[in-house]
Amino acid sequence: MSHSTYNIQWNEAQNHIKELLEYEAAPETQKPETDRVSAFQTAAVIYIKYIQVFRKLEECYYQIVHPQKRIVLKHVLDGTMGRLLELKNEMVNLEFSEYHFFDDVLSDMKLTPADIEIPVPRYFTQDNEKDIKDRMKLMAETLAKYRLDETSDKKEEIKMSLEEAIKIIQVHERARQGCLRAKFMREIRAQEEREKMLAMQGASTMDPDVASTIIQKVWKGYSQRNKTLKLREEELIFIGMQPSSDTPTHHKDSPVSKVSKREEERVLIQAQHEREYQDALVNIKEKIREAEGPDIKENMQDQIRQWFIETRDATGKFPDYPSDDEGGSAAIFKTKNGEGGEEGAEGEGGKKKGKKGKKKKGEKKEKKKKGKKKGGKGKEGGGDDEEGFKMVPSMFIPGIEEASSTYEDIWKHRDETENFQQKYDAELIKELKRGEVESEIRVQVDDLMRQELKNLKAALQKDMGKKGGKGSAKKKGGKKKDKKGGKKGKKDKDLTPDRTIESLYEELVKEGILVQYPKVKISDYMGEYSYLGTTLRQANIEPMPSLSDVRRVITEYGVLPMGSQTVHETAPHVKSIMIAGPHGTGKRMLVNAICSELGANLIDLTAENICGRYPGKAGLTMLLHLVMKVGKLLQPTVVYIGNAEKTFVKKVPKNDMSDPKRLKKELPKIIKKLAPEDRILFVGTSLTPWDADVKSLCQCYQKIVLIPRPDYASRFLLFKELILRNGGRLAPTLDLSSLAKISDGYTPGHIITAVKHVLTERRVQQLHRKPLTALEFVTPLARIDPIYKEEEEQFKAFYDKTTMGKKRQLLLKGDEE
Repeated sequence: MSHSTYNIQWNEAQNHIKELLEYEAAPETQKPETDRVSAFQTAAVIYIKYIQVFRKLEECYYQIVHPQKRIVLKHVLDGTMGRLLELKNEMVNLEFSEYHFFDDVLSDMKLTPADIEIPVPRYFTQDNEKDIKDRMKLMAETLAKYRLDETSDKKEEIKMSLEEAIKIIQVHERARQGCLRAKFMREIRAQEEREKMLAMQGASTMDPDVASTIIQKVWKGYSQRNKTLKLREEELIFIGMQPSSDTPTHHKDSPVSKVSKREEERVLIQAQHEREYQDALVNIKEKIREAEGPDIKENMQDQIRQWFIETRDATGKFPDYPSDDEGGSAAIFKTKNGEGGEEGAEGEGGKKKGKKGKKKKGEKKEKKKKGKKKGGKGKEGGGDDEEGFKMVPSMFIPGIEEASSTYEDIWKHRDETENFQQKYDAELIKELKRGEVESEIRVQVDDLMRQELKNLKAALQKDMGKKGGKGSAKKKGGKKKDKKGGKKGKKDKDLTPDRTIESLYEELVKEGILVQYPKVKISDYMGEYSYLGTTLRQANIEPMPSLSDVRRVITEYGVLPMGSQTVHETAPHVKSIMIAGPHGTGKRMLVNAICSELGANLIDLTAENICGRYPGKAGLTMLLHLVMKVGKLLQPTVVYIGNAEKTFVKKVPKNDMSDPKRLKKELPKIIKKLAPEDRILFVGTSLTPWDADVKSLCQCYQKIVLIPRPDYASRFLLFKELILRNGGRLAPTLDLSSLAKISDGYTPGHIITAVKHVLTERRVQQLHRKPLTALEFVTPLARIDPIYKEEEEQFKAFYDKTTMGKKRQLLLKGDEE
């Protein structure tokens, strides 16, 4: 698409944002809602609208090549993403559930589930591509150095003599010739049998005209049926109900491939324009300094000298020059232009008092407001009907408003007829850099004028015969401030102060703690949307989430906040997640998807992996120090703990030698210490979470995500996509609906195993003459034990014992009463 297309799309997104901000600020929306269902509906509608805006902005940021537009776009994109996460948190607090169902809202808004699919911003990896490649290169070199890479293991060569090799070849060749000879003899015997049968029947007595009529009839029927089937197939392809086999989507001439190629070209242009913009920032700044610097310096000096004279005439003495902490000479002009001449005449002491007084008053007002808000929250949590439910004030809306106003002021009506290539705008750079040059020159001018003021004071004191003592007092005050500012909280002792981050990274790779992971996208975790969730909840039946809901929750908790430092510091902080589900539901795949989408480091602290490494208490302390230090310096980082329930298991089996309780005391402490600026996420997976102490597990893992068995729609989608990905074809003989129906209880892992078992290389080659049938998949599925309903009930019972599960049960009981 063209530059103008994305500009129009950005404009549409900004208009939607404006409408949303007006809607959120409206008195009707701010009014507390007494009905929990109505409050959720309001939050859900806003949430869905923000998703639509987010989708448009993400695509615009990925494809717009103008470097200065992308800066504004990123601010809006991060703000929208943060607001999405805030609304998610609001909905969780309203429903006490990690999963939400929007089928009724989508129906009212005339939207499809595809319209509210949350995309992962591609700038998460695109902007840090160089750092990610450097890390991957260092890991590959370390693995090669210590021979830890499994792919580099060389197979032992089988040694044999020339005579033995010739004998093996002769045996195989004779066997091949024997098979061919047997095949020929079988065909000869079959031909002889046919000839005998014809001789016994005798010559045919049918009239040639009758025979030719029969042949014509059969042939015409066969030909017409083929034409009808072909027309039906073309119609299904045209309306999008069947993929085209002649023009696959990966073909270089297909529309999808052409669009992908164009997108890649725009990304390259984007990078080139960014480099030119960075060079222009330096060059234009130097030109401004050379051309305008002397005049700016002279004007500043004249204004400051004028201030000296005005203050001396008003007070009879020269003023104290503001320190660098107060802004230097910039504070003088702020006072002149802002509060009036009285504060300017009072000097520095008067200014300080005024500022402190204002701050205190402002702080008191803010505290009162916060107290009111906290009181309101407590009432909401207790379910007070009089107060009702009201959304917490957003931390991201001010940023969205600021970026939107920048768009309105600069980009919305800007004439870019002469900037067809969408390169940087030099005038905007001049406006930006002129302020920076003034600030740098101001520092130099302040040094000169402080010396000049010192000389003037010395001359005045000499004339008056007095000595000034304010300077020493001021210095003492400054020292006190420094001492106060230097007091900080206790920091963890650095056990490796003399080591570089590269050496620490290399050590973790060498020990197998920092591991490689396969590159998968979160969209590869396939699952269909649940269309009956709201209907079932209205009938007081708690629905099981679909795989699509799992994908959404992992994106919201594990990917979006971790991808942006700005969002992570301000959005609701999720420090740890536990993914629980039966075998084959894709728990480890989701961990790999989080890492792949972020370009993150993956640290494996599974009990089996750290068993025998860093022994003893001191060794464990060093291990955790290395993990946290590398994780914080090379963000983002995902810390994976497999079989998470074993850490908090009530009784360790005697045959388990991995010491699973090794991290029981330290793990909750580390997770608790994580600050919002630390983009480190702890992710645990569990097959049998009910084996652990539920209270300890919930204290360690902030969010517990339950993965169910796939429903009928998800199984249908899985069979369809997996067959196509493994080289299969969707023929009319393949009844996917029946296959999805009989595979109830089988997980995605089981379905993948069955598909790979059927679609071997030899079977794929036979597809043109022997199409697939559903019966072929029944045998491999029958060899696998499915997930029975009893096991699923165990997961439900476990979740009801968790903190969120208990809240949900209390809410349901309250609704029933």
